[in-house]
Amino acid sequence: MARYEFTVSVVPQFLAEQSNPDEDEYLFAYTVTVRNTGEVTAKLVSRHWIITDADGDVEEVRGEGVVGEQPVLRPGEGFQYTSGCPLTTPVGSMQGSYQCVAEDGTRFDARIPLFTLAMPGVLH
Repeated sequence: MARYEFTVSVVPQFLAEQSNPDEDEYLFAYTVTVRNTGEVTAKLVSRHWIITDADGDVEEVRGEGVVGEQPVLRPGEGFQYTSGCPLTTPVGSMQGSYQCVAEDGTRFDARIPLFTLAMPGVLH
């Protein structure tokens, strides 16, 4: 077991009722679960997202915490939140990392695995 480790999983969803394909507006929600799978209590202090649309346009988003919080997780604890992402294409992807600080002051990154945002029926 790693001493400093957060494991991240993401479940995306297309928000059809809030999207307008005729205007190239596609809205997606994603629910993130962050779990402290390490041995030391740590705080998630900031985020770095890389958002890529189907045209290859990349947007990087950096900010403090997640949904206005900087959760402190003891080993085995988890934190879940839902956020959203607008795209101008019906398909895209997101990935990134969370920057974390353990209670002993050690800084480490938790990788957010690549996941796909896709309007139903667009991908086979």
